[in-house]
Amino acid sequence: MLLRVFKNSLESVVVMLRSQKEKAIEFRKMHQSGDILVLPNAWDVPSARIFEQAGFPAIGTSSAAIAISLGYPDGQKITRDEMLQVVERIAKSVSVPVTADMEAGYGESATTVADTAKRVIAAGAIGLNIEDSTKRPDHPLFDVEAQVRKIAEIRKIGDRSDVPLVINARTDVLILGQADKSSRLREAIDRGNAYNNAGADCFFPVGAIDSQTISEITRQVPCPINILATNGVPSVPELKRLGVRRVSVGSGPARATFGLVRKIAHELRESGTYVNLLNGAPTLAEANSLVRPS
Repeated sequence: MLLRVFKNSLESVVVMLRSQKEKAIEFRKMHQSGDILVLPNAWDVPSARIFEQAGFPAIGTSSAAIAISLGYPDGQKITRDEMLQVVERIAKSVSVPVTADMEAGYGESATTVADTAKRVIAAGAIGLNIEDSTKRPDHPLFDVEAQVRKIAEIRKIGDRSDVPLVINARTDVLILGQADKSSRLREAIDRGNAYNNAGADCFFPVGAIDSQTISEITRQVPCPINILATNGVPSVPELKRLGVRRVSVGSGPARATFGLVRKIAHELRESGTYVNLLNGAPTLAEANSLVRPS
């Protein structure tokens, strides 16, 4: 009896990993197809389900939005456990691939970051963002060598687990670097090439906003480039023309939702009407359906 239970349990794990492997392979191919990958970022199950129902082929999580929704400021203040609990809930709620934003990996050593990667796989995700920001004002960026070691360890974890994690290596040098703009761009390109050589599948230069900067990065870093949609960033068709392969929206959708709540609050307080409250809102039954299996 115990042997049968163990066998069934083992078979379930194999099926789950096989499904994750297929999703990881599918997700990697999305960066290589003819079209640009537009990746929405969710922060809870309802937002993830809404993005899936809208037809997006994959979903990313937003570490900032998850943290803020749970009462923490952005910047790796939330615990790794709490972050992964939300990632797991999201991954289990949708059928499309989910990639997890894991900030700087919740540790400074390559060993700790590798453990984070293992737990990302256990949570059901098939990719992760890893950034080179230290969260320390006196030394804002990890040295390239240290970041390369972390990426290489994450790559090994994916290979050993047979879930080929799609690694999106983020650099914050364009927004946190101490040098002039030209030097920061040069360093960003150097970091992109180093991270790619270490095993990163994508390069995510936060702060690349204007067309010239984006074009220079796509020209000199050979892996797919992820650009964050924000003020001043060209439209998706223009980014595609510039050679960008992936566009994400970060905490933008969550912040837009907070903006709507602010409008509702002001309207209720100032005029006592419900226009912002009711316009476009799903019914309670529709909202309930977002957290139930289809």
